Amino acid sequence: MYQLKLELDGYTVEVAGDGVAALEKARSLHPDIIFLDIRLPKLDGLGVLEALRDDPTIAAIPVVILSNWNERELVDRGIKLGALDHLIKSQTTPARLSQRLKAWLKA
Repeated sequence: MYQLKLELDGYTVEVAGDGVAALEKARSLHPDIIFLDIRLPKLDGLGVLEALRDDPTIAAIPVVILSNWNERELVDRGIKLGALDHLIKSQTTPARLSQRLKAWLKA
């Protein structure tokens, strides 16, 4: 539903099915922003974020964590690794995500 809303708003959206694919897409596509779940197959989202930040060619891509996992330790680690924000899926509508996107892209 997030993908559909963003596409209806005119954004091009790529989806990766696991953490390894997410890194590959980030390296090949250099997206304007990445929405990243914490629980992903093959490589979890925080591992993806750490790998993004360790690669100078993609380190500057803004990342927003969008997950149902909101334990304080996970949120703190994501922010420490440079995520712009940590949103809880069950509390974030597609419209709200789309509204905040412009601000994140300016950050």
